[in-house]
Amino acid sequence: MSAGVQDRPRTSDPRQGSFPIPLVGGWAPRRGLLVATVVSVIALVLAVVALGLGDLPLSPAEVVQALFATDGSFTSTVVRDWRLPRVLGALVFGAALALSGAIFQSLTRNPLGSPDVIGFATGAYTGALLALTVIGAGAVSASAGALVGGLLTAVVVYLLAYRRGMQGFRLIIVGIAVTAMLHAANLFLLLRAQEDVAMAAAIWGAGSIALLGWPALVPAMGGLVLCTPGLLLVPSLRQLELGDDAAAAHGVSVERSRIGLVLFAVALVAIVTASTGPIAFVALAAPQVARRLTGSAGIPLVSSAAVGAVVLLGADLIAQHVLPADVPVGIVTVVLGGVYLLTLLVHEARSR
Repeated sequence: MSAGVQDRPRTSDPRQGSFPIPLVGGWAPRRGLLVATVVSVIALVLAVVALGLGDLPLSPAEVVQALFATDGSFTSTVVRDWRLPRVLGALVFGAALALSGAIFQSLTRNPLGSPDVIGFATGAYTGALLALTVIGAGAVSASAGALVGGLLTAVVVYLLAYRRGMQGFRLIIVGIAVTAMLHAANLFLLLRAQEDVAMAAAIWGAGSIALLGWPALVPAMGGLVLCTPGLLLVPSLRQLELGDDAAAAHGVSVERSRIGLVLFAVALVAIVTASTGPIAFVALAAPQVARRLTGSAGIPLVSSAAVGAVVLLGADLIAQHVLPADVPVGIVTVVLGGVYLLTLLVHEARSR
């Protein structure tokens, strides 16, 4: 074993989390691959269960039969046209949010380095609010506004945080400050808007996939597919975890790779926010849960995406079928995220 592998560097700055950084981890070591497989199977089982729940209850066998039926029956219409877009959206959007969070947490080397905290999701919401309340646009323009708002927020945060290089802790602090200002701007826009527009924007801002159908899901998934070339930057991400000097020594263009990864991660969360509204805490919690399940030194991307899919679909099942009334899934994820943060704080207090 080479000396570089034996002496793995660890972050020592208390502001940056404190997880050790692997030399070159690949996407999934053996345990990580096992966890990703098991969690993906859980996601598949949850999807079948979700497709069978509703006013027309169906068994798993009936769900599978309806998915592949060609007779145009009412059952196949219910499963494929009414329920499948919501279930598929929960899986895909949960995975995209978790992947975005995993990238930001790896770049910042901090478990709080999430697009929720840094403000990119809030910026996407601001863009949608501007389109709805100022321009008076419809749903399509609001989605475009959310995408533009998220990307512009990323540019502003990056420029404000850049000082002869990028440090994760500075990015988080600047992001929190920008988030606070954007929250104030969002509240101002809602108070100034007409009542019906403000009500619709507030409901959308809670984060919901209840009305997600194929006309909205297909463009969103197309946008996510267009983002997939960003996965080519993952090897650079692993090198950046070693530190800027070590990454540069290995031939990585540090700032170019970092900017590309930031844009890729922001695009993921902006596309999801444009389709559903801001859904909090999935990007924050899923990567850390995946890291604990895999026992990985860094943030495992594949396992994070799988956990994110399970978290969002599970939260949507709670929102639909456990609570007394059907509520936006974003409300459930906020509650789950609050429990997660409390657990994290208690764990950190005990470890010290």
